[in-house]
Amino acid sequence: MHNDSRFLKACRREPVDATPVWLMRQAGRYMAAYRALREKYTILELIHSPELACEVTMQPIQAFDLDAAIIFADILPPLAAMGLELDFVRGEGPVLYNPVRSPADVERLQVHPPEEKLSFTLDAIRLVRQELAGRGTPLIGFSGAPFTLAAYAIEGGGSRHYAKAKQFMMAEPDAWHALMTKLSQMVGQYLLAQAHAGAQALQVFDSWVGHLSPADYRNYVMPYTRQAIEMARQADVPVIHFGTDTNGMLELLRDAGGDVIGVDWRIELDTAWQRLGDGVAIQGNLDPVALFAPWPEVEKRAQHVLDQANGRPGHIFNLGHGILPETPVDTVKRLVDFVHEYSIRQGVR
Repeated sequence: MHNDSRFLKACRREPVDATPVWLMRQAGRYMAAYRALREKYTILELIHSPELACEVTMQPIQAFDLDAAIIFADILPPLAAMGLELDFVRGEGPVLYNPVRSPADVERLQVHPPEEKLSFTLDAIRLVRQELAGRGTPLIGFSGAPFTLAAYAIEGGGSRHYAKAKQFMMAEPDAWHALMTKLSQMVGQYLLAQAHAGAQALQVFDSWVGHLSPADYRNYVMPYTRQAIEMARQADVPVIHFGTDTNGMLELLRDAGGDVIGVDWRIELDTAWQRLGDGVAIQGNLDPVALFAPWPEVEKRAQHVLDQANGRPGHIFNLGHGILPETPVDTVKRLVDFVHEYSIRQGVR
């Protein structure tokens, strides 16, 4: 049943009855049910409790006609599993209190089996699969990509320019490659473990890779992303490879691996697909800010994305990045329903 879902068929570029839709950060602060839980628990408490993570994962599935669930987690716990001290500070976001700033710091990082250090997410995946059993809705697991994790590890949190990470890459190439080797092992093992726990597709988030030049991506990042994806592909489930601001390196992202390439709103969907070629599916690419517009404008923009896909097999409708916190819930519901209804009228193939 799950294998015949619209979402998984689209990942395989097979014909579907309607364009599948799911939304990055579909479980989050825009939903009242999630905000109620956050009044009681920190983000890490939600992530570390399989039962609570399962509950949060299911909230949007129960509220909207989405074609896939994505496990509630975060990309940064693998860094904590390797020895970095992680917290989420209100008003600041994620903070790593002992960032990587030297070759010695890289040497101290340890790659442990995910079953030892990240079992809470694996257990949450098992619980969600039980909840989804009667729905026919597949579950997506995910991880940050090696570069995005390295950027957080070196910066100690988020950044506008990722200058420290790029400086480390340029000034300490040996340490950089050692760091990326460890991260590719961590990411690959973690994704594979999620698939073994029950995830039916996997997404690799390289959210900050657009800060690199194509040459730096090719030389310092691409081999490690490819290693992680190749390890994940051992599970024989679709892999989605997503990045933002990647118009200058779309072909390189494709070559690094993935059955589906996620693109953001900074490029027309049909242009991106033409560049990527027929060998991959494509996911995207409505601007998340569009969901704050009046409904007729949202509808027009969603229709524009669908018209560019033109019913071609292998399109998964999504935003170009995650749902923003104040997004109107009613607009999300109307968008999900519109994608299905319009694509049926359009005649997906």
